[in-house]
This record gives sequence, structure tokens and C-alpha cells, in this order.
Amino acid sequence: MTRIGILGGSFNPAHRGHRAITLSAIEALALDEAWWLVSPGNPLKEAARDMAPLAARLASARRMARRAPIRATDIETRLHTRYTLDTIRKLRRRHPKIRFIWLMGADNLADFHRWKNWRAIAREVPIAVIARPGYDGRALAAPAMGWLRRFQRRTDHAKSWTTWRLPALVLLRFRPDPTSATGLRAENPDWFQHVAGPVT
Repeated sequence: MTRIGILGGSFNPAHRGHRAITLSAIEALALDEAWWLVSPGNPLKEAARDMAPLAARLASARRMARRAPIRATDIETRLHTRYTLDTIRKLRRRHPKIRFIWLMGADNLADFHRWKNWRAIAREVPIAVIARPGYDGRALAAPAMGWLRRFQRRTDHAKSWTTWRLPALVLLRFRPDPTSATGLRAENPDWFQHVAGPVT
């Protein structure tokens, strides 16, 4: 049975921090591969004025994923899904022989209670939360964690996630990488104008 981790996000742009935490999660969870779901649009970031075009974000993700067991994809566009729960359900129906685990940074856990049907997401797939500098305290105090804490699994059991009864959450901590997409955009707001077409 194939074991896939899913990391959704804007990837605006993708950077070495995305790659580092993904490779560490692949090892910690004994994944065969990770999929980066480059979002066509984040409902929680609709007011953002610095969102690069999807083609540029996908190209940056594919470039950053090269020579690694990481697949950057715009499958949400092709599935016509807007919310994470719908994406997960369609992926599970489309790939019945794959076991999926949702990967998210601690910054996402801090806002997870704002995601549509977030409890239903936790009942569909296990969740692995990756520590991020500056966000861990807020994440652990977040409303969603108040509900998820009772379903938390031990980190040293992370490789057995396919056997967990849902909901299930595991917290992973790796060497932190300070790189952030926000910082990269601040340094180079027009980064996407220098990105070539999608890399296959």
C-alpha cells in the first residue's frame, strides 16, 4: 500500500523550507512520496494582493521538488475543489489503494479552526503537524488543538500512522529552517516574473 503525505499551500513561492520539512516528514512517517498541492486560491487569503499566478507558483514548486520524492501538482484545479475536505475526499475516491496523511505547519494548526469543516478533515485522514519557529505556542493554544489534543499520538509511533483510528494527530519537530515565503516576497515582490514555464 502506497503511503502519501499531502502538503497543501499557496507556495508563493515554494522555497527550501518547504523542501526541508517535507523530506523530514517523509522520513519520520515512512512515506513513499509527498504531494504538494499548489492551491489555485486560499479562501483565507482572498484579500491578499501579492498572490502570484498559479502557473508561476506551480513552476516554483516543481523546481524546488526536483530530484526528491515530492510531486508538485495543481490537482485541485483539475478536481474543481475549493476546500480541503472536498479535495481529500476526491483524492481518496480516485486513489483507493493509497493511504494519505495531511501535513501542515504549526502556523496552519493555529488557524485550523477557521478551515471549513475542519473536524471532518480530521476524521478523513491523520494529520501530522510540523513545528515552525514562532508559531508553536499559538498552535498548541489554538481552538482546534483543544479538540484534537485528545487524539494526539506519540511521535515515536509516527511510522505506524496507517493503523491509527481517526481522528489522529502527531506533532513532528525537525531542525527549523527560517525561510518563509513572506520574507522572500518582501525581498523580491516581482519574483514570479522571473519564473519560467512549469518544470516537468
